[in-house]
Amino acid sequence: MPNRARSSDADRSAQLRGLTWRALLRTVTTLVVVGTAYFTLSFTELDDLSTLFLLVCGSAVVCAVCGWQVRWVLRSPHPVAQAMEGIAATATVYIFGFASLYAVISQVEPQGFTEVLTRMGALYFSLTVFATVGFGDIAAVTDGTRAVVSAQIVCNLLFLALVVRLFMLTAKHRRQQVGDEPISGESP
Repeated sequence: MPNRARSSDADRSAQLRGLTWRALLRTVTTLVVVGTAYFTLSFTELDDLSTLFLLVCGSAVVCAVCGWQVRWVLRSPHPVAQAMEGIAATATVYIFGFASLYAVISQVEPQGFTEVLTRMGALYFSLTVFATVGFGDIAAVTDGTRAVVSAQIVCNLLFLALVVRLFMLTAKHRRQQVGDEPISGESP
């Protein structure tokens, strides 16, 4: 009997390792695909589009990715792991979306920031605003750019409060449906 228990524990452990590696691989793949698109696609020549339009389109894309990921959580046999992937994918699209917006704004309005932002500079700025680090090396200077950065700060709070909560509640609901055992260290 003890050998069966050890075998079952070993099988469960191997399953969790495989699940973790697959989740990590899909998360890294999402980051690479979105990052490659960000650095290679020609989107900074969008002079005639308004910032508000870009902000609305970006928000729609983030909502679509979030909705798509929630559907995956609702269908997953391992909803907690899928929810973690969903949060990572949604956050990736969200951060790169604001970086894209900052890159476009910087090209259209070079005086909008303390320096003209390259794509890497825009990504760096988006990450520092998201992480609320605010090193001060790059800052919004005009009222328009300050409004966009303020919008990101508000959206960051909403993202953390609503999106993360949505994924956790969805995972909890799905876990109750499939009777998924909690992953070690996780409360039922």
